[in-house]
Amino acid sequence: MTRYAARRLASAVFVALGVTVATFLLLHVEPGDPARLVLGEHAPPSAVTALRHEWGLDASLPRQFVRFVSNLAHGNLGSSYINHVSSATLIGQRVGLTAALVGAATLFAVLITVPLATVAAARKDGLADHFVRALSVTGLGMPVFWFGIVLIELFALRLHVVPVGGWGNGFGRHLQALVLPGLTASFAIVPILVRSLRVGMIEVLDADFVATARAKGIGELRVLLAHVARNALIPTVTLLGVNIAYLIGSTVVVEQVFNLNGLGSLLLHSITDRDFPVVQSVTLVLATSVVLVNLLIDLLAARLDPRIRLG
Repeated sequence: MTRYAARRLASAVFVALGVTVATFLLLHVEPGDPARLVLGEHAPPSAVTALRHEWGLDASLPRQFVRFVSNLAHGNLGSSYINHVSSATLIGQRVGLTAALVGAATLFAVLITVPLATVAAARKDGLADHFVRALSVTGLGMPVFWFGIVLIELFALRLHVVPVGGWGNGFGRHLQALVLPGLTASFAIVPILVRSLRVGMIEVLDADFVATARAKGIGELRVLLAHVARNALIPTVTLLGVNIAYLIGSTVVVEQVFNLNGLGSLLLHSITDRDFPVVQSVTLVLATSVVLVNLLIDLLAARLDPRIRLG
C-alpha cells in the first residue's frame, strides 16, 4: 500500500501539470487583454504595451509557459495582476473556507445517505423504499442553487436559526455559516450515493453470513449497520470520492449563493478579470486536491475490505 500511495502521489504531479497546461492554453486562446482591463478602455496604447511587457505577456506562449513552470518549481505561484499580491497569499486566505465547506458537505452527505439507504434496503419495495427512491430521482433533477435558495428562505429568513450568508467572525459563527452551504452542496451528491448504497445493501442482505448473523439472535439494526452496511460500503465509498472531487471543483455555485469568499469565488473573479497567475494557481491547487482525495478514498476502500489489492 505504501508503494501504491507513492506512485499515486508521483502521478499527481503529472496530472496537475496537464491541468495547468490546459488552463494556460484556454486562458490565452480566449479574447481579452489583462493589461487593457486593468488600465481601462481609454488608456493609451503605449501604457498598455508597457504593462504587457512588465507582466511578460508580450512573449510567446511557449516562453510564458516555461517561465510559469520555472517559477512553480521554485515555489513561486506568481502575483495577481489585479490585487498586486502573491497568488499564494490569496489562496492561503481562502483555501480554509473551501476546505471547510467541502468537509461539511461530505459530513452531511454521509449522515443523510446511510439512514435513507438503510431504511430503503430494509423495506425493499415498501412505502419507505418507494419514498426514498422518489426523493432520489427528484433530487437529481433539481439544481443546487435552487435548493440553496429554498433553504435560505426557510431556515434563515423565516425561522432565523442560521445566517443568510457570509462567513461571520469566530468559530461558532463559522459553524453556523457552514450549515446551509454544506447542506446545499451535499444535495448534489446525496441522491447518487443513496441509490448506490441501497443497491449494495440489498445485494448483501441475501448473503449467507447475514442469515447466520440473524440466526445467532443479533438485532436487525446491528445486522444492517455492522454487517450489511459495511460490506456494501466499498462501491459507495469509491463513488463518494469521485463526488468529493466534484464538490471541490464546483463550490463556486454554492459560494456565490451564500456570499462565501472561497477558492471558487476567487477562481470565478480571476477568470473574469483575466488574472492569469491566480487562475493557474487556483486550478493547480484544485487539481492536486482532487488527486489526493481519490488517493485517500482508494486507501480507505482497501482498509474497509482487506480483499482489495491495490495495483
